Amino acid sequence: MTKQTIRLLMPQWQGGNNANYSFGAELLAWLAPDNDQPLIHVPVQPYNGVPLENENGIYGRKQLLEQLESAQHIIRAHKPDRIVMFGGDCLVEQAPFAYLNERYNGELGLIWIDAHSDLVRITGYDNGHTLPLGNLLGEGDAEFAKHVKIPLKPENVFIAGFDVPTEQDTEIIGRLGIRTAGTKELMNCTASIKDWIKQSGIKHLAIHLDLDVLDPKAFRSLLFANPEAPYDFSAAGTMQLSGLLHLLKELAQETDVVGLGITEHMPWDAINLKNLLGEIPILNS
Repeated sequence: MTKQTIRLLMPQWQGGNNANYSFGAELLAWLAPDNDQPLIHVPVQPYNGVPLENENGIYGRKQLLEQLESAQHIIRAHKPDRIVMFGGDCLVEQAPFAYLNERYNGELGLIWIDAHSDLVRITGYDNGHTLPLGNLLGEGDAEFAKHVKIPLKPENVFIAGFDVPTEQDTEIIGRLGIRTAGTKELMNCTASIKDWIKQSGIKHLAIHLDLDVLDPKAFRSLLFANPEAPYDFSAAGTMQLSGLLHLLKELAQETDVVGLGITEHMPWDAINLKNLLGEIPILNS
């Protein structure tokens, strides 16, 4: 039986409090190979020049919850077997991965390929994209976590490319027993992930790919590679494109990949060129 796959484009920016995430998501969906998978747009409130308000510890909480519910309604209406998500900030992953865990009876495996854990709130950085994995595990932010009907099992989660854990990361990873591996280990050998898939009996796997896992010196379309104001609030990734592709292909050989989310695309050259074109008089008359 042919499995139904849908693609979602969710140009959400509020979770990272950066309007450029919207354009990054749209360009990402345009760059992806064409096929017969339907591309469905999740409505997102565009940036209107008004700064987001900090609402009980998260900027733009109300908008983020409304957009989460929109994504949930779309997914449930289609009832897909597989989902591809183009984001946007990392919080776009909550709706598709929560649905897929329900679809596969609470046994979904999830590999979180990211330079950051996205498990816990970072003190002094009240943005929702720091919490999607925590929400999916029933931790994170209570108002978002309650939208996850069946929390993922911690033993079914693996964080890959995570090189610089904070004390908070270390505490929750140890308490929940989540498996992790840094970039250096994975680029030499992926045996730890293959062993986890076998030992945990992962038959259906979702992959979160935050492009921030890549080395900003090699891949420039990242928050960390801003040519005007380099971002240094948290650790940048160190993975190379070739190593990432090898990892993704190996995962597809090991088990049935039913979900893929790609997030946090920040194409600075295209953003700056788009802004320049928007100011040229002959193009706007």
